[in-house]
Amino acid sequence: MAHSVLEAIKLGIWDYEPDVPKSSSYSATRALPGTGDKLQVMAERVRRGLPLWHPSDRRTYDEADILEG
Repeated sequence: MAHSVLEAIKLGIWDYEPDVPKSSSYSATRALPGTGDKLQVMAERVRRGLPLWHPSDRRTYDEADILEG
C-alpha cells in the first residue's frame, strides 16, 4: 500500500486517496491568513503530513470576535 501520492504514482496507482486525519487530531489556528504565523503553522502541518487547513482555522480578521467570544 502506498504511503504518499508520489509513491502511489510510482506504483501505478492513479486513483490513490490518502487517509485524511480527523480535525480533532490537530489544532486549529487563530493566525490570520497570509501572515508569517499562519505560514509557520501550515509548514508544520506539511512536515507532520497533516492537511494544510483545519475546518476551524481563522479565515478573516472579523473572526477574532467569534474566536475570543
